[in-house]
Amino acid sequence: MEYQYHTLNNGIKIIHRQIAGTVSHCGLMVNTGSRDEEENENGIAHLIEHLIFKGTNKRKAYHVLSRIENVGGELNAYTTKEETCIYASFLSQYYNHSLELFADVAFNSIFPQKELDKEKDVVIDEINSYNDSPGELIFDDFEDLIFTGHSLGRNILGSINNIKSIKRKDILRFIKSKYSTEQMVIASVGQIKFSKLVLLAEKYFGCIPASKNTFSRVSHTSYKPSELVKSKNSYLSHCMIGNIAYSRTHPNKLPLLLLSNLLGGPALNSRLSMIIREKYGYAYSIESMYQPYSDTGVFNIYIGADSKHVDKSIALVKKELINLSTTQLGTMQLHRAKRQITGQLAISGESFVNEMLGIAKVYLHKPRVKSIEDIIADIEKITSKQILEVAEDIFNPSQLSTLIYTAEG
Repeated sequence: MEYQYHTLNNGIKIIHRQIAGTVSHCGLMVNTGSRDEEENENGIAHLIEHLIFKGTNKRKAYHVLSRIENVGGELNAYTTKEETCIYASFLSQYYNHSLELFADVAFNSIFPQKELDKEKDVVIDEINSYNDSPGELIFDDFEDLIFTGHSLGRNILGSINNIKSIKRKDILRFIKSKYSTEQMVIASVGQIKFSKLVLLAEKYFGCIPASKNTFSRVSHTSYKPSELVKSKNSYLSHCMIGNIAYSRTHPNKLPLLLLSNLLGGPALNSRLSMIIREKYGYAYSIESMYQPYSDTGVFNIYIGADSKHVDKSIALVKKELINLSTTQLGTMQLHRAKRQITGQLAISGESFVNEMLGIAKVYLHKPRVKSIEDIIADIEKITSKQILEVAEDIFNPSQLSTLIYTAEG
């Protein structure tokens, strides 16, 4: 699995892996997200992601959406706390269509006032829908608890008041100051020779003037463990337990990923699932997650349970965290944990669109991208001692925060 690299004169980077097949995947990712907003403009990055499909200097919204979808492809976009991405899956002969459209919407969008007004209503509906889903909302509220007062804690969608107040000039100003060519990656996994991909990128992106990053991210340095209980009109109660964690460049990132997967990953036989769901039947849903950011991270455990089982579930979770912090994994336990996560990585790697998005994200920050084989080799080097040290650090009882939504309905 070899990746090929190129950088245009304006700083836009290209990464590609050629595969055999009729369907290809390509995207444009920018190193800008909701954490790069000021408090009074929270939600603007996500709103821009909606609006870039709503008209350019030469296309109306219908023609933007039809450019890929009229030839059977799928066009999409998303915003995270640190990235914005537009991407498409399409028949391999339509690379020309896709790259031309990406360049057009990324650099020639006009953000018509009529479309801005409509899209504000769409986003406000999205916010209201999200607020009606406590099992989803609690993840963002927990990060707000962890990163109190910092942009990483704010919801990507923003607040209704902020969305209503955003003007077209605010959008243009944000784009000018936050979207630079040196912070962009074109990623591709598909059936095209690299030389042809570079020619197409030069054709559509090479004429874009170079722009440099004009902003810097403020790191979060004031974490204080806390506990918060809120009432929600829902049948289930929801709970989050967690701590700040390692950045994406920290040497303990991979051991924590392995530990989180062992503890409450997607497998039905994860430790927490076997204890809390299978043995006692306390929780409808339980899982653990680790999200690394550029300069920090967050580890959390989610529990969805009947109110009468929440306290018991929390006690069992904390007991298991203590076990992992005080008892080193045996040889067979570690071997099974490694085998499980490497299998999951291999299966995930079979999704070429996921691979394309993954390599784009990595290449934003690193000069080279490791193959799945290289990552698996790194996983095999992890020792029980490393796992224990990470557990002692991240699962420290005095550093854990808790957020509970108690059910009213």
